[in-house]
Amino acid sequence: MELISSAERNQLIERVTHDAFHLELRDDYSVPDESGPFEDWLNGRAGDDAFMAPWLQLMRRVTGSGGTVRRVRVVTEPHTPYIRWEYATTDVNEEAGEEIRWLPRHKLPEGLQFPVNGNDWWLLDDRILAVGHFGEKGRVLGSEIIESPSVVAECIRVRDLMWSLAVPTAEYKP
Repeated sequence: MELISSAERNQLIERVTHDAFHLELRDDYSVPDESGPFEDWLNGRAGDDAFMAPWLQLMRRVTGSGGTVRRVRVVTEPHTPYIRWEYATTDVNEEAGEEIRWLPRHKLPEGLQFPVNGNDWWLLDDRILAVGHFGEKGRVLGSEIIESPSVVAECIRVRDLMWSLAVPTAEYKP
């Protein structure tokens, strides 16, 4: 399987003309750029969002040109420290144009099977999937690109279901 880098995936997101949707299924992400700000937050120090600047600029470009960027975070309650940090900093993402919703894992429909082996994924303009792959310690390895119409259709179905069940950040009270 060939994987593309996060930078290459972000280039695909930048070309979105309609909708970019991200399904997050993990309770912890070991992203190297976030380790310092996350540790600061854990230790009660005011965070610096500078590490997010490239992402926030990308979100502003995509949403400023008429695209939408949506994200559903399927989370375990009570939250892990990482998810608590994500929740505490979600306003920064939303101010840049992302729409983020939360779905407690225990509220998933019984028997729901996630496509692409339960990995996180980005669905871009209902035609391209960028499926996240992670190493054994949770580090991002890269994204696998899938354009199979049947796999994309299944992800569209799951996206629509998750979006309808998930709660907007302003209404979600962990």
